[in-house]
Amino acid sequence: MSPDAPKQSHWCNVAYWEHRTRVGRLYTVYEHSVSIFYDLPQGTGFCLGQLNLEHRSSTVQRTRGKIGYGILLSKEPDGVWAYNRSEHPIFVNSPTLDVPNSRTLVVRKVMPGYSIKVFDYERSCLLRHTTEADLLDGPYDPNSVRISFAKGWGPCYSRQFITSCPCWLEILLNNHR
Repeated sequence: MSPDAPKQSHWCNVAYWEHRTRVGRLYTVYEHSVSIFYDLPQGTGFCLGQLNLEHRSSTVQRTRGKIGYGILLSKEPDGVWAYNRSEHPIFVNSPTLDVPNSRTLVVRKVMPGYSIKVFDYERSCLLRHTTEADLLDGPYDPNSVRISFAKGWGPCYSRQFITSCPCWLEILLNNHR
């Protein structure tokens, strides 16, 4: 590739977390889709099983074992989709899944074999102009999606915050940055 050739820009970065600790570096995604899996030979993608962390709790170890085939994240013309390829549910929170100007956190449960549009580009543009700053508790990223493997969080769960979940992803979208 010549130095004058345009560089392909990434559409997202993926961070893997265990409770409150980020494990490994950000994984930058250039292709239109990416597999995020645990330890199984799934071709190319982000293999969470290769990320090392000393002193991993038994809860995290059990949950990591449930990730299996994991998810496929796909950038489509209408937004970003997550396909649950695991044998266990995933739980998703995104600004475009939330009820606008509401203090309630919406976390969607996605069963194995199902998919969900985790980020809607059109809705995101509308939300950027309607979000009230007084309703936000702490830092807020309107271009971030959070996905937990096997464990839910929020008002309907014993875990109130995603940082209480053993294994989760933060998808940092590059579409409006």
